[in-house]
Amino acid sequence: MSPQNSSSDFPPAPGLDPAVSAALKRDDAGLVAAVVQQYDTGEVLMLGWMNDEALHRTLTTGRVTFWSRSRQEYWRKGDSSGHVQWVKSVALDCDGDALLVRVDQVGAACHTGTHTCFDGRELPVLAATDAAS
Repeated sequence: MSPQNSSSDFPPAPGLDPAVSAALKRDDAGLVAAVVQQYDTGEVLMLGWMNDEALHRTLTTGRVTFWSRSRQEYWRKGDSSGHVQWVKSVALDCDGDALLVRVDQVGAACHTGTHTCFDGRELPVLAATDAAS
């Protein structure tokens, strides 16, 4: 597991609130996981990665921006597909190492064309026994 880095390891993006930047715990690449959820149904749509600049763009433009680990560039969801994510809210988890981005999703959230990145990808789970029974 990657160690979590403090804000002093990564300079804040110009314009990102320094208090927000200080609260982030990043991986070795300076990234924080961003769980994307449909705002009105609670459905989890996808997971992306953000650095300070991607978070700043997300907070200030009303559109979700991620950092692409494979392409090493910013990408705004929907610019090429038309499947836009309109930001409703962003929350930081208690440890500072994950973001919850609540959106109004237009079209498919997944690059494969499915509604969510989790459609049809269920894994077998053994049923847990209830300790109270």
